[in-house]
Amino acid sequence: MRCGWAGSDPLYRAYHDEEWGVPVRDARRLFEFLILEGAQAGLAWITVLRKRERYREVFDGFDPVGIAAWDDEKKAALLGDPGIIRNRAKIDAAIVNARAWLALEAEGIDPVEWLWSFVGGEPRRNAWTALAEVPATTPESDAMSKALRARGFKFVGSTICYAFMQAVGMVDDHVVGCFRHGCADR
Repeated sequence: MRCGWAGSDPLYRAYHDEEWGVPVRDARRLFEFLILEGAQAGLAWITVLRKRERYREVFDGFDPVGIAAWDDEKKAALLGDPGIIRNRAKIDAAIVNARAWLALEAEGIDPVEWLWSFVGGEPRRNAWTALAEVPATTPESDAMSKALRARGFKFVGSTICYAFMQAVGMVDDHVVGCFRHGCADR
C-alpha cells in the first residue's frame, strides 16, 4: 500500500517510492528542494516533478553561487522557457534565496545543520493512519519559516516549509499502512 497522494502517475509513484521522506543531508539537494517547493506554491507537486529535469539544467544544477549571479538576461531567458514554471516572483525568489543561502555560509553557518536543527537533527516519524490527519503546518515548520524569512528567504511560508520537511525526510509522514512508513530507518 502507498500513501493515497501517490496516485497512479508513474512519476508521482516513483517519487513517493524512492525519494519522499528519505533523509537528505546534501547541501545542494536541500537547496534544490527549497527552491522547488517554493516554485510549487499554488500548484500541484506533479507539475514541478514534470519540470524538475529542466530546472536542473537551467538552474545551474541548483548551485547557489551560479544562481546568485543571475542577471536580467538570464531571468528573461528563464521567463521564456516553457520547461519551467515561468513566474517572475518565483525566479526572483530563487536568486534571493541563493544569496541568503550563501550569506548563511559566509556567517559560518552550515545550512544543512541549521535546517535540520528545526527537527532536532534527526527525522521525526509520525504515525498518521490517514492522509487527512497529516497537518499542513507544524510548530517546527512555523519556526523554520520565520527563521528563513528573517534571513531574507522568499517563498518559505510555513506550508512550503512543512512540504520541504516532508520531502527531505525531516519528518516521515508516510501513513502507517504505507510500505514506506519508517523509511528514515532504511
